[in-house]
Amino acid sequence: MVQFYVDVFGFRRVPPERDIHDPWLETVSGVRGANVQGIHLVLPDAGLHGPTIEVFTHGNAAFGRPAAYNEPGIGHFGIVVDYPSEVYSMYDRLLAHGGSSDGKIAARYYPELEKTCTMIYAKDLDGNIVEILNWTEGEL
Repeated sequence: MVQFYVDVFGFRRVPPERDIHDPWLETVSGVRGANVQGIHLVLPDAGLHGPTIEVFTHGNAAFGRPAAYNEPGIGHFGIVVDYPSEVYSMYDRLLAHGGSSDGKIAARYYPELEKTCTMIYAKDLDGNIVEILNWTEGEL
């Protein structure tokens, strides 16, 4: 999964990689036998101390149904790109690396903002929803 986010979205690794098998993790998570392996990834245009996402594998994961756009909770995160063409190229990279989507790329003009939004809700390898979007001045 880490390489997927590096290759598709341009995230960068923030060492060290972690391999945590510790009673402390059981305490903070409330999960008996909790163990995780993973690393933090920094956003593409941020410095090493900028916002990160954690990509961790849980040794005793509880698998449920895949995420859906209209489910409660944290449903997705978004990546804003500079140009509409980048929505297409990033989506193509996502598909080439095994990602998927239930929808299609579409654009909508918002007259009250005088901007056009081009976007897609896609899914990473684990089915987590990633919104890829661009806002462009004017109507396309």
